[in-house]
Amino acid sequence: MSGSERQPPAGQVQLDSRPIFPTTDGNENIMEVDALSIRQSRDLEEKYKMDHQRRGVALIFNHEHFYWQLRLPDRRGTEADRRNLNRTLTDLGFEVRVYDDLKAKDVQKTIDEASKEDHSNADCFVCVFLSHGEDDHIYAYDDKIKIQTMTDMFRGDKCQSLVGKPKIFIIQACRGDQHDDAVIAHDATDSSESPDNWTEVDAATVYTLPAGADFIMCYSVAQGYYSHRCIVNGSWYIQDLCETLRDHGSSGEFTELLTVVNRKVSYRTVGRCKDINAIGKKQIPSFASMLTKKLYFHPKSKQII
Repeated sequence: MSGSERQPPAGQVQLDSRPIFPTTDGNENIMEVDALSIRQSRDLEEKYKMDHQRRGVALIFNHEHFYWQLRLPDRRGTEADRRNLNRTLTDLGFEVRVYDDLKAKDVQKTIDEASKEDHSNADCFVCVFLSHGEDDHIYAYDDKIKIQTMTDMFRGDKCQSLVGKPKIFIIQACRGDQHDDAVIAHDATDSSESPDNWTEVDAATVYTLPAGADFIMCYSVAQGYYSHRCIVNGSWYIQDLCETLRDHGSSGEFTELLTVVNRKVSYRTVGRCKDINAIGKKQIPSFASMLTKKLYFHPKSKQII
């Protein structure tokens, strides 16, 4: 090394600023920092492959009535949620299967069979529960079922045809025993309800659960709070979720749409309710995303037969 060349002080970090040299094919030699920027930009645009032959299966477990020994109230208004979800998911291209008031063993059997199906030509999978909840369980007609037991059936080692594909679980159930108090915001608005459309609350608690890569858990309410359901129009969360999916589901990114749903539900306020402690209270949904890419439900091109 010549005496004119200087070495940096020990411990000093230098930027790698190697110049761009022409290559034999005429292209320029991109600096490493530029390559990193390009890779990061591509990461932000990474999307799930949603051009399979089928959109996928959507299971809806709707529970309105319960075995009398459970001492759980009927969930009036859930029929509206059932119809709303059936239409919305069908419009998005899903093969919707609806089940009403199944016993716990039948719910588990149905989910187990779905997990063993071949989903190779499907984009994704959806499972919806409309019920009461408690801790990390959801109620079927006669007993409660651990949620993680059901999500585990769709992990990569159990359901290989859904590896790397979105697995969406939507849970409409209460997640606690607290009411969310109203706070005045400068741009807040309240939705109006029909005079005959009373509000009820779904019972008990559901905790946020880890599920694994490419899962997204969508909850009607944040952990620790009541979830509200109108006896005529259905639950606040399902109403606003379906409306948002109908308006933007074919173009918007799914987690961004869930944020819109959060905002819509947060604008609502309990009006008429038999539980006087619930009057004037609010609700905010939540979701736990383990998705690894952006998720869109773009319309499928029609096949020419």
